[in-house]
Amino acid sequence: MSKSTETVYKLGLGCEVEDVQEGNIYLGKVQGFANFGTFVQLNNSIKGLIHKSNALTQHRERADILVMVAQVRPNGNIDLREVILDEYETTVVNRAVRTTHLSDLGDKVGRRITVEGELGQVKQTSGPTIFTIIDETGVENAAAFIEAGVRAYPEADTGDIVQISGEVMKRNNQLQIEVSSLNRLDGEEAAQVRSRINAALDKRAEPADIPFLVESDTLVKLRPEMKKLAKIVRRAVFTQQPIILRHHADADDISAAVAVETAVVSLIREHISETDSEYYLFKRSPSKAPFYEIEDITRDLDFMLKDAIRFGQKLPLIFLMDNGSTEEDMPAYKVAQVYDLDVIVADHHHPDEIVDQFLQAHVNPYHVGGDFGLTAGMIGTELARMINPLVEERIRHLPAIAGVADRSDSIELPQYLSLVADEYPLDECKKIALALDYEQFWLRFNDGREIVKDILNLSNNPLRHRRLVSLLVEEAETAIAEQVKTLMPHVERRILASGAHLFLADVEMYAHRFTFPPPGKTSGEIHDLLCNEHAGEPVVTLGIGPDFVVLRSRGVLMNIPRMVRELRDEISGGGVNGGGHLVVGSIKFVEGMRNVVIESLIAKIGEAPIA
Repeated sequence: MSKSTETVYKLGLGCEVEDVQEGNIYLGKVQGFANFGTFVQLNNSIKGLIHKSNALTQHRERADILVMVAQVRPNGNIDLREVILDEYETTVVNRAVRTTHLSDLGDKVGRRITVEGELGQVKQTSGPTIFTIIDETGVENAAAFIEAGVRAYPEADTGDIVQISGEVMKRNNQLQIEVSSLNRLDGEEAAQVRSRINAALDKRAEPADIPFLVESDTLVKLRPEMKKLAKIVRRAVFTQQPIILRHHADADDISAAVAVETAVVSLIREHISETDSEYYLFKRSPSKAPFYEIEDITRDLDFMLKDAIRFGQKLPLIFLMDNGSTEEDMPAYKVAQVYDLDVIVADHHHPDEIVDQFLQAHVNPYHVGGDFGLTAGMIGTELARMINPLVEERIRHLPAIAGVADRSDSIELPQYLSLVADEYPLDECKKIALALDYEQFWLRFNDGREIVKDILNLSNNPLRHRRLVSLLVEEAETAIAEQVKTLMPHVERRILASGAHLFLADVEMYAHRFTFPPPGKTSGEIHDLLCNEHAGEPVVTLGIGPDFVVLRSRGVLMNIPRMVRELRDEISGGGVNGGGHLVVGSIKFVEGMRNVVIESLIAKIGEAPIA
């Protein structure tokens, strides 16, 4: 056994076979065993073999071992002999690593390269392990194979900073790095790479500074928060963070969400080469309630946690449209906070300040002196243009449809209608909005992505669009006419102390249930009919169910969120909750307190000022 002090070399991460010198002693790790000897890793990309005749001791896998290089063969194979030293000095052999940007891989096919970046996803397939790596210029996949279905480099996980070396290949016409080594970076080295990536991504994620489609003081005042929100969405795309977009299920909100969906999906296709990435990086989900309720967050968590485990995905960005601004969202936000989820909101409901502590960004016209007249579809389309300006021509008609659907009386709506008047006149916008409402009723709470695109004429098939809208409108109008005809003889009429007309329509007892139009739509249709009957006079319509009231108003300035809070405090055991805009909304309560809640609500409506 040698007693002399020897120099032992340790190969650094970037070293290649040509850095290995015959006769030198190296520190390695036992990689595995065969009948004829022991395989030893000198670094993550270089290994050699100790023939069983040159082994001195027994070792376990991954144990450190000292080896002398007996021969480096012309084909790159390395013959090793085990040595035992009592004392030695370790010298690290480093080679300056020249890294390649992911955006340059197209010019490197067939060549060996090294990249540094963050792991955006780690997915185990039945064959190789797929590592999705993100640097300051792009996103690409790297495949590492040990044996079928076995996880390669288990020490590396989503969010880690790594250095990957390998050969650039094309698989199914997509670029891919065939991994020869993957090293997890730590400490200052990782911090420098992460800082470099963050600085570059911060610049890439900056949204387009473009003028709005219309002139609007409210939009101008909202621009800083809109840019903040758009930047968060763009960054999520560039960093492979999934996005879950939640929205209320009516024509205004669908228009808003589809505008953003179009922008985000186009951005994913533009910057991420994997063909099915849009399906696991973006999900649009209609919500039953006009707020983010516990049922929504529970379903979203169930999906996202399973995907995080099965596919190595990051936890998603939650994007709420036309909901998310009120106290009713608080229980879901508290659950989201437990999982450190990022939540952003674009809404036009009257906001409660308490929710902002849970939000990364909150676009709401009320924050800048505006109101619900600037609809979700208008806000969503302008946000979509910031996220990806290239989609503007495809979505510029959506604000007009949304504004007509939501009965907006804003100064913005005539401008949006004027923009698209040649192809989408007012009557056509009304038909598309009605078709959306009708089809979404039958979709329930599925997104109906491709059907909705056909209705909104986003599928490059205008003939099918026209035929589908015509059919859906015909069916919807027939159903509405039947419902209104059945319900109108049972509408109760009152005159409030303020002089306003009040109409009570029991949409449970005197309307067809479980079919189109649903209670909210039925109440709106009745309200429109009664407003025409009493032109120029203030009108309030209540669509009443066993445990809910849907409110519609023209000319009576109700503050529905405030009324809900007051009723909740004043009626013990009423279980009152709900929300909405100042003149449109809904209230829920326990069925046994129905009469008490309704009469108290009517009293408050009677105290509301007349426009």
